[in-house]
Amino acid sequence: MSARPEAVADLVDGHWQDCADPLGFTLQDPATGEPVGAAVGSDPARVEKAVAAATAVHESGAWSELPTTERADVLDAVATRVEAAGADIAAIESFATGVPISQTMPLSVILGGAFRLAAMQLREGWLSSAMPREDGRLAHVDRLPWGPAACLVPWNAPAPMAAHKAANALAAGCPTIVKPSEYAPYGTQLLARAVHAVLAEAGLPGGLFQLVHGDAGTGARLVGDPRVRAVSFTGGLAGGRAVAAACAYDIKPVQLELGGNNPLLVLPDADTAAAARAAADLLTTLNGQWCRALGRLIVPAGRADEILDAALSRLAALRVGAPLDPDTDFGPLVHSGHRDRVAAARDALVGHGGTAHAPLTVPGHGNYLSPTLVTGVDPGHTTHEIFGPVAAVHTYDTVDEAVALANGTPYGLEAYVSGTDQDAALAVARRLRAGEVKVNGSSVMSLHLFTPRPAWGLSGYSEEGTAETLRFFTNPRVVGVEGGFALHGRP
Repeated sequence: MSARPEAVADLVDGHWQDCADPLGFTLQDPATGEPVGAAVGSDPARVEKAVAAATAVHESGAWSELPTTERADVLDAVATRVEAAGADIAAIESFATGVPISQTMPLSVILGGAFRLAAMQLREGWLSSAMPREDGRLAHVDRLPWGPAACLVPWNAPAPMAAHKAANALAAGCPTIVKPSEYAPYGTQLLARAVHAVLAEAGLPGGLFQLVHGDAGTGARLVGDPRVRAVSFTGGLAGGRAVAAACAYDIKPVQLELGGNNPLLVLPDADTAAAARAAADLLTTLNGQWCRALGRLIVPAGRADEILDAALSRLAALRVGAPLDPDTDFGPLVHSGHRDRVAAARDALVGHGGTAHAPLTVPGHGNYLSPTLVTGVDPGHTTHEIFGPVAAVHTYDTVDEAVALANGTPYGLEAYVSGTDQDAALAVARRLRAGEVKVNGSSVMSLHLFTPRPAWGLSGYSEEGTAETLRFFTNPRVVGVEGGFALHGRP
């Protein structure tokens, strides 16, 4: 297992090349704040070449016209190669993002698992079906690839997200171009090396799977190219709006997951320790840098001090340290620039009359920021996502008020309910406007492997999921014999 980053290089039409286009900032070791090197991206000419190569593969049918069982065999071989690299990918992700290795290692099961699940769906015939007509004939429905696909992933868990998107795009038959965040390029690059090695050994064309690097400019070149026919983007709201606008112009499908301002609604009968544990977990998983993190802790007014004290005690007991230390619970934020933005958002809440509670002592060096709960702020000032370990605490007198607070943001990705009476908690959960609502849960995993991961409001557009992402990269075609039907009853 190695956490030594290699030079940032792109993979275009089967060939690796070191990137040299400067992006105007310096990458850092989050644990120390020390510079790692200048951030660089792919030359625009390389991006153009990647799109051209992907288009040539799509038009040739070299991949999409293979029987689905053969595509599945290739994806299973990719999964095996990726799994062998999983520990190294997890380590370099910890180094680049600051997320503790104790969290990136479990997430690494997604790396190979995404390709295995995609292969399984192909073997089970998920892309083809037939509907019987009244006359006994069949209407055949085949889900066909849109064409070249762009997969854009953020920096908090880039390689697992890249694996999920790329595995499904490839399974659908789409030539795939992946672009990781410029803040954490290394893990996705190791993933790409594993994927490319298998595809090359299978004699498949270099334009089938490619990797480019860069900032929003690179993303815009990809998304705005009319030859790219499907886009899957996970990232911030501003980037998502730009991607959506570009896709609207070319009338091409877009999958957007744009984060959330997620509530934890603690019911009056909730167990104090369980509620505190959920609040602390949701505030600090991935160091608070995840789309389903805690945004609003909503507690009964009569129990506010009790629950807040318990949550702060749990936060204070976390082990803070270097991301690659297996004993670390909470690590640094990805970059000093992002740490400063999160700190500014925290200070803005204090400026609006809030009191910051930050019980965990963190190192003075590196990009550490103590997880913070802010009390006393009017809900009108806590409507937007912070994307860091800072959340607001709001109190309520009635459950109706609590539901209004939970639904009182323009987002709707994830919500959480804590309560002893599970039936009552489920009844409240069904009143919340979010793509997924967990009762008495706070993990990063979905409730079920085959349930969708939808988004409401500003949290995104189109569903993600094991089946949903595969379907996203396809468009159905219906074929059948109509027979002797005529509108006026004449043969």
